[in-house]
Amino acid sequence: PERTSELLQANGQLTAEIAERTRAEAELQRFADDLERNNRELQDFAYVASHDLQEPLRKIQAFGDRLKAKCGETLGEQGQDYLTRMQNAASRMQTLITDLLTFSRVTTQAKAFVPVDLAQVTQEVLSDLEIRIEEVEAQIEIGQLPTIDADPVQMQQLIQNLISNALKFHRPDVSPVITIDAHPSDAALLLTEVSSEAPAMCQLTVTDNGIGFDEKYLDRIFTVFQRLNGRSAYEGTGIGLAVCRKIVERHRGHITAQSRPDHGATFVVTLPYLQLQEGAQHDLRLQVHDD
Repeated sequence: PERTSELLQANGQLTAEIAERTRAEAELQRFADDLERNNRELQDFAYVASHDLQEPLRKIQAFGDRLKAKCGETLGEQGQDYLTRMQNAASRMQTLITDLLTFSRVTTQAKAFVPVDLAQVTQEVLSDLEIRIEEVEAQIEIGQLPTIDADPVQMQQLIQNLISNALKFHRPDVSPVITIDAHPSDAALLLTEVSSEAPAMCQLTVTDNGIGFDEKYLDRIFTVFQRLNGRSAYEGTGIGLAVCRKIVERHRGHITAQSRPDHGATFVVTLPYLQLQEGAQHDLRLQVHDD
């Protein structure tokens, strides 16, 4: 009888575990279905943003340009002011649509992870931003940057957004000084003390001497449409850093910032050196390129 009781108890526990596992699997499937539906909605939005919304906007801009060219002199001062405001609003709307489309494409048009040389990507970004860098007389300092598994297009977008942000929010009459560097994360350094394996994560930092911000607004700056400064002072839609966060999260990383008003800011991006796939075995070797 005692043995029978033990078997019944074990059978009851096994049944409960199976039921719990079944419930967890069903919950996971519901989550996967919701994620797939959200991705489809994002794809639908991307199509609408790139076609249905932009076509009427292009007509507004085109007819505004024609009106200014053919009838500008007869509109009078007030009419020309109205026309200029309309064209500026259409231009801002165009930028907003483009930025929203970029935000949605982080997941809808994502590429496979491949080895990406961040040093090379950074040089390409600086080449693209050459004119802007010269305009504000910025000084760019680049440290040792590693090669990581990533989406190359999104890494270029991430670094360009962070550097552009630093160039934009510089202090008046103070030339920007921007430092781009990378090193193993603190957690990874602890790993090397007890293991011969190389660190699994790196921290990419972009530091500037710009206007900075109060850290109580830290969560806000990575949210779509959230701005700490007025449009009249600094251009933009408030989507750039939200795109950065979405890219970093897609790469299983984390982004944060450290700052004080008038004392610059440091954006810290923590990313895996290697994107581990289920069932795959990787040799965790840190690849760093010397200047």
